[in-house]
Amino acid sequence: MKLREIRKKCKLTQKEASEVVGMPLRTYVMYENEEANVDQLKLERAIEKLQEHASHDTGILKDKVLLITGGTGSFGHAVVDRFLTTDIKQIRILSRDEKKQDDMRKSYNNDKLKFYIGDVRDYNSIKDAFKGVDYVFSAAALKQVPSCEFFPIEAVKTNVIGSDNVITACVENHVKKAIFLSTDKAAYPINAMGISKALMEKNVIARSRQLLAGDTILCLTRYGNVMASRGSVIPLFLQQINSAKPITITNPEMTRFMMTLEDAVNLVLYAFETGKQGDLFVQKAPAATIETLARAIIDLTNSKTGVEYIGTRHGEKLYETLVTQEEMLRAEDLGNFFRIYADNRDLNYDKYFSEGIKHIDMNESYTSHNTDRLDNEGMKKLLKKLQLFGGPVKQHD
Repeated sequence: MKLREIRKKCKLTQKEASEVVGMPLRTYVMYENEEANVDQLKLERAIEKLQEHASHDTGILKDKVLLITGGTGSFGHAVVDRFLTTDIKQIRILSRDEKKQDDMRKSYNNDKLKFYIGDVRDYNSIKDAFKGVDYVFSAAALKQVPSCEFFPIEAVKTNVIGSDNVITACVENHVKKAIFLSTDKAAYPINAMGISKALMEKNVIARSRQLLAGDTILCLTRYGNVMASRGSVIPLFLQQINSAKPITITNPEMTRFMMTLEDAVNLVLYAFETGKQGDLFVQKAPAATIETLARAIIDLTNSKTGVEYIGTRHGEKLYETLVTQEEMLRAEDLGNFFRIYADNRDLNYDKYFSEGIKHIDMNESYTSHNTDRLDNEGMKKLLKKLQLFGGPVKQHD
């Protein structure tokens, strides 16, 4: 099916379709007309994006107000790209950086997008932004491992106290459902960032136990590193190549989940559509060694750069875990996802000491070492879909 046919099926104008596929309007028109000089790979990707847009059921957001904390980041941009051209009533961006908000406002230039300055650490600065909101995606976080390691209390203030303030604002304003974004580093955490996110998860579940029928539904999502997002290794590798420096690899056997921004949004939407009080959702994802990722990027950039092995850094794991062995005891395999039900034992502490599970069949935890492994060709294919090459990496702080 041609680009024009899919656009008409979606009932989109050319301007709206250009926003969906991430092209300037003039460029989109060239691709829709399939002029001789268009890049066929980019045309195929534009068709895929419009088909994905057509397949998404966004009826649940019709005439609704969605608020995204930390909404000027990569995740917030991806959600806005997905929903701004639908029949959603309004998307609110809550963050503390006016420069990033101004850039985003000018970039989208859409009346459905509203911006609120506030810091999740300060409840009084955010509470009014939640008035009239139907749903919340909470992405505000400190997520750089080194900075959290050096300033762990700052990580606690944002990732733990800040997320608790968001919960309170949701409950006080009768928000229907709130999804809180977590990380694989919260499973068996060894660094301050992971520990703060693990405590955030525990607090979301604890608060969910205290809520009544009709109160805000609180859910969690946990996912691995998002490719090409702020702090990920791909922009670093490309920067090193552009500077004619060798790519630095900590440990060539180190594995990481390879998730796209689209995967991250799909996971949150799945939790949004199906989640019950206290649920935690994980999306299955392929993984690759850091060496495989580096070699694939070198191949795709036709670079002559070398590779330098620098050794594992402080606070790094050999592999990441998305679902622990203990969580597997109460996890439901949903095909592309795991649902981990909340531990809803009450405050009768005696149950923790005198009652237990007599027979435990421990399943293997779900990690980047035992998931599907990408080889060099598979890694290059995934990178090509991200359209990272032939232009600057699009990332948002």
